[in-house]
Amino acid sequence: MSLATPAVAPEVSVLVPAKDEAGNLAEFVRQAREALLPLPYASEIVVIDDGSRDGSADVLHELAAKHPFVRVVTHRSGRGIADALKSGTDAARGRILVFYPADLQYRPADIPALVQPIIADEADFVTGTKQGHYEKRFVSWVYNTLCRWLFGIRVTDLNSVKAYRREVMEYLPSRPDWHRYMVVLAAAEGFRIAERPVPLFPRHSGKSKFGIGRIPVGVLDLLSVWFQLRFGRKPMLFFGVPGAVTILLGVGVGIYALVERFVFLRGNRAFLYLVILLVIAGLALFMLGFLGEMVAGMREEVRGLQREVEQMRGEVRRG
Repeated sequence: MSLATPAVAPEVSVLVPAKDEAGNLAEFVRQAREALLPLPYASEIVVIDDGSRDGSADVLHELAAKHPFVRVVTHRSGRGIADALKSGTDAARGRILVFYPADLQYRPADIPALVQPIIADEADFVTGTKQGHYEKRFVSWVYNTLCRWLFGIRVTDLNSVKAYRREVMEYLPSRPDWHRYMVVLAAAEGFRIAERPVPLFPRHSGKSKFGIGRIPVGVLDLLSVWFQLRFGRKPMLFFGVPGAVTILLGVGVGIYALVERFVFLRGNRAFLYLVILLVIAGLALFMLGFLGEMVAGMREEVRGLQREVEQMRGEVRRG
């Protein structure tokens, strides 16, 4: 039997964020059991109840009591998928993690195909490529095209189900909605990326939590991720160069104003104001760059401490 129990540590942990999915959870667990049972490695399911109000908690209590390989993490209020994945990772025991939603648009039968490249040491991160017709296809195409253009990631679909090594999570910031950019962030850290086709089906029960209002948020997050990857570790590169150019422009305008005043014997007070504006703006940009460098340094120190804590946790689990 390849399903994990409290006494058998799993190789794979399937993280399932769920918010108001009472109508899908029992069927999801049934299908997952059928898919995971024949595998040669042990697996578990970690369901994160993200502040559900529809009776999901009762359903999960019954499922956890009936199936030893099902574990439940509860958020008192909705905190989003990114936080749910972080909570699930903290509770999971497997060295390979799988992000799978509970709405049954992706069938658990495809989990082994996602995990296989990691088991075979062919990849560190595997993302699914949606197959078939689905709503918001155009929005998804725009999103994936922008990501490939901005980040140079040659992956067909970045916003789908995923399987990845546990250590990938050490490099991902806990930011709301940034789970959509896990592939981009993992690739930036040098992890090997692969993709596998995954069929997409109509939602089994319940309603989608994502509407058109998420598009502006997604665009802003996209720009934020691009800025972080490009200038997050060297903010002076972003602020310092414009600051230097602005100061040089101020000096140039000042020299011209002096020539006009003392050579051509005519003055223009507007040049004085322009010089002051340019020099102050340039200095402000430089100061932002220095502050950004300090913050970036502190962030790297915090990440180092987080990695040490994760290593200690891993040693405790193995012990």
